[in-house]
Amino acid sequence: MAASSSAPKLTANLREEKGKGAARRIRRDGNVPAVIYGHGEAPRHLTVPARDFAAILRNNGTNVVIDLDIDGKSQLALTKQIDVHPIKSYIEHADFLIVRRGEKVTVDVVIVVEGDAQSGTVVTQDANTLQVEADALSIPEQITVSVEGATPGTSIHASDLELPAGTTLIAAPETLIVAVHEAKAAAEPTDDEAAEGDAAEGDAAAEAPAEEAGE
Repeated sequence: MAASSSAPKLTANLREEKGKGAARRIRRDGNVPAVIYGHGEAPRHLTVPARDFAAILRNNGTNVVIDLDIDGKSQLALTKQIDVHPIKSYIEHADFLIVRRGEKVTVDVVIVVEGDAQSGTVVTQDANTLQVEADALSIPEQITVSVEGATPGTSIHASDLELPAGTTLIAAPETLIVAVHEAKAAAEPTDDEAAEGDAAEGDAAAEAPAEEAGE
């Protein structure tokens, strides 16, 4: 989460090597290949320490503005995209977007549903993130939606959410976030189905002695 006025610091180094082979070597050395761009500047290719970068993401979330020390020069940047290995879960690559203090940025914030709806209901979450605009240094880590005591038929849309101060909704107001449905009871067998079941059990019981006699 980048909710404080100070951004976590991370050392970055410019790199000349590009391509898959170079990326593999960078990761093997304990670093993450990255690129930084924005505000009309030409993209610059970087490396950042994998362990330190992972710790920042773990403590602040993925929508975090980082104070990058790029070869001795400070640069604020938002983690725009992070590629993670699907099996081994290490960070393969990162995109950083240059930001300025006081600048507004558009980000997708994680939605967390909490609370217990009324007994006998099922809660479905239709959206896992919400697109909002916030100050670059005050991006909410998550947006909480409460379904405490919600009854069947309850629908919560993006426009119903209470956003943190300074945060503006960008997603369509009618976006469905959560819906509460009545839980379906297990269907009782009909008289015909029950009779068929009893008949099948009777046939099986009658066949068993005959098979034993045949043995």
